[in-house]
Amino acid sequence: MNVELDFSAVLTDWPILVNGVAWTLGLTVVSAVFGVLSGLVLAWIRIQAWPICGSFIKIYVELIRNTPFIVQLFFVFFGLPELGLRLSAEMSSVLAMVINLSAYSTEIFRAGIDSTSSGQIQAGESLGLSKFQVFVYVILPPALFKVWPALVAQIIIVMLGSAVCGQISTQELSYSANLIQSRNFRAFEAFIIAASVYLLMAIAVRWLLNRLGRNFVFKGLIQNG
Repeated sequence: MNVELDFSAVLTDWPILVNGVAWTLGLTVVSAVFGVLSGLVLAWIRIQAWPICGSFIKIYVELIRNTPFIVQLFFVFFGLPELGLRLSAEMSSVLAMVINLSAYSTEIFRAGIDSTSSGQIQAGESLGLSKFQVFVYVILPPALFKVWPALVAQIIIVMLGSAVCGQISTQELSYSANLIQSRNFRAFEAFIIAASVYLLMAIAVRWLLNRLGRNFVFKGLIQNG
């Protein structure tokens, strides 16, 4: 069987690929910011002595972590309109990704918080710090340092998971690759290129976030602590 690959047929539509990459990175940045911040807030609420809030957060985390992302995406895009809330494909993708990442990041932060010794917490409280100040200055810096690799990995997983957002016509990378192959019928070449671009983006994002953590996040936390 003679297979002839023609990548030029795909690369001639490079503006479509660039648009897909831009959308994928944009979705990732927005979902990472709001997903991580909301996960941090939920983790802080969960360690407080608020049984009802803690129970609701636990149910939310378990629900999201034990259902497929594509089901969550379809619920937001197709289910919410039944409740009177209609969102665009792009907004639905962002919301679904934020919901997904916030649940996972909540558990990641909780693991880091649980690793903080009670002695450090008691020392902070003995200095007259409020619960919030203890969390920010005593608990958060070492916890964030410990969980940063897991947090980076989860952000990359969410970025790669955004490929299913093309199912609701969000113009991310997999949608662009599918659009190109529908025009020239070069599906093999189109998705090889898409897979290669996803790989490069994952490597680049991991490097960038690790560098960001090392040079800005941890340095700032140490200085503030």
